[in-house]
Amino acid sequence: MKIGIGSDHNGFEFKEEIKRFVEEYGHEVVDYGCHSCEAVDYPDVAFDVADAISKEKIERGILICGTGIGVAIAAGKYPGIRAALTHDTYSAERAQLSNHAQIITMGAQIIGTEVGKKVVEAYLNSHWTGGSERKVNKIIQKENEFIDK
Repeated sequence: MKIGIGSDHNGFEFKEEIKRFVEEYGHEVVDYGCHSCEAVDYPDVAFDVADAISKEKIERGILICGTGIGVAIAAGKYPGIRAALTHDTYSAERAQLSNHAQIITMGAQIIGTEVGKKVVEAYLNSHWTGGSERKVNKIIQKENEFIDK
């Protein structure tokens, strides 16, 4: 799978560890930044990953900031994107199985690297099979109503 990854400066070191893990796991990684601990605004990175998914340049995304909340909110503003905050393996699985989330988000100041790797592994091993499809379709329908206005 082709995975996009991005973080703000608060998640930079965490992102680098997760990036290596995903590559070692056998996936292609596209790094959308940031590329140092120098301060950046997390919405810019989140929008870049969300845009790449919407244009089918990548299949899934992983976003990291201090808490994971900011990048989840920002990515979720992008039409058609479902971003899920995940700090445990069950949430990561359900993000895909129940909600068909294209992006998971994590907080580098909330969980450690080893837990983060397990979260990513759970997410990447989960594949949408139509679980909660009726509910996901309601979300898509409401989003389309806002877009059509």
